[in-house]
Amino acid sequence: MSGEPGARDGGAGDAASGAARAASSAGGVTSAASGAAQAAILTRVRAAIGPHPRPPEVPRGYRVAGTLDRAGAVELFCERVADYTATVHRVEADGLAALLRSLCRGRTGVPAALALPDGIDAVVDDPALSVAALDELDAVLSGCALAIADTGTIVLDGAGVCGRRALTLVPDRHVCVVRARDVVPSVPDAIAALAGAARDGRPITFISGPSATSDIELERVEGVHGPRVLDVVVVD
Repeated sequence: MSGEPGARDGGAGDAASGAARAASSAGGVTSAASGAAQAAILTRVRAAIGPHPRPPEVPRGYRVAGTLDRAGAVELFCERVADYTATVHRVEADGLAALLRSLCRGRTGVPAALALPDGIDAVVDDPALSVAALDELDAVLSGCALAIADTGTIVLDGAGVCGRRALTLVPDRHVCVVRARDVVPSVPDAIAALAGAARDGRPITFISGPSATSDIELERVEGVHGPRVLDVVVVD
């Protein structure tokens, strides 16, 4: 009697092994059939296109530059960036210092290359501030590489008055100075102007309004991937 359970267990094990072999065999058959079908399809494709297929012509009739003049580009940029809930401030050059003092209250991170007016509690990002130090700032003040009228977008290129990327992404408020001469009409104009930064491998950041996402249940949440508040200072 002591051997009977073992015998029964052995029968179950044999059955399980047989089932596994059958499944493996079926999988092999399926894989072989799939491979044969793939080979047949590729053979028909090669026969249709011949040994030396010629790539099709790519249409190049898209826009390569905008048509707005400088004044029109600045007006459109201000309108579009305001649509993103950014706050737009337009100012003449002689009023810039006073405006920046009113916007940059508290400890303000700045790139080392940015010229600052007196009266700002500036924390210069040189040497580079830690993430914890950036998070403690009340705001960041920067310039930009250019701005795009069609899309209301500010572009930073990771150098000079733009500062490094982390400097303008971690603090909760970003005050960005945009010179009227740096506003281009369209995205193609911007891509052409940024060619040097791209060749140098610098990080290029496109900013269209305060950071926001609606990933979770389509509820808009601001400040997830960057500053919650964006002030755009357009210097005419």
